[in-house]
Amino acid sequence: QEGRLKMADFQEASIYKPFIIGVLLMFFQQATGINAIMFYADLIFKEANFKNSSLASVTVGLVQVAVTAVAALIMDRAGRKVLLLLSGVIMAVSTTLFGVYFKISVPHGKNSSVLMSAEHLAEGPADAPAWLALLSMGLFIAGFAIGWGPIPWLLMSEIFPLRARGVASGFCVVTNWGCAFLVTKVFHELLDLLSPYGTFWLFAAFCALNVVFTVLCVPETKGKTLEQIQSHFQQRSRPRSSPPGPPQ
Repeated sequence: QEGRLKMADFQEASIYKPFIIGVLLMFFQQATGINAIMFYADLIFKEANFKNSSLASVTVGLVQVAVTAVAALIMDRAGRKVLLLLSGVIMAVSTTLFGVYFKISVPHGKNSSVLMSAEHLAEGPADAPAWLALLSMGLFIAGFAIGWGPIPWLLMSEIFPLRARGVASGFCVVTNWGCAFLVTKVFHELLDLLSPYGTFWLFAAFCALNVVFTVLCVPETKGKTLEQIQSHFQQRSRPRSSPPGPPQ
């Protein structure tokens, strides 16, 4: 099964099913809004009276590295699917809290330019506590780092058969970067169209969809060989045999 991949091979469940799952993993990873959260990291620290932007970057980086290291240590014990579920729930909660924060802090009817204006930073949110923004950002980064950050890349190396791994992995990488570009490109338009809090609640909805997708579609690969994983996809595609009829 290590020959050259052909288009006809995508009719096999052991190829097209992991291919679809891999592409959707990359799509949902970017649909969480990770780039938007990282974009706002410096702004949130400024609103919380952390004037040193380098401190914000270092803090965010340390949290991400520390939680990723924890994920690497427990991944083989907890399992990939469990960490994806935990990660999705944490990110859904944190982006919901982000929406609440911006709902309170951004004046009604103002667009995204207000959120990033010097006047808004100087005034600070009248009613929204700065700790809510910091808590939301910390939870989101920790949630992303423990599951939806590293695990889609790991699963990509585990679920594809050898003859399809190069093509499928390449397509998944293109999907990831394409979605990252798209989310970054339309982010400001979303802020104007949906308002800042509506945008983050949209990210929360995608995080909730991540959880549903993980439950229904993502297989657990912990402790399984490639042959067992491929057998899993093939067995799920086989039609159930009809019960035997009455004896003649």
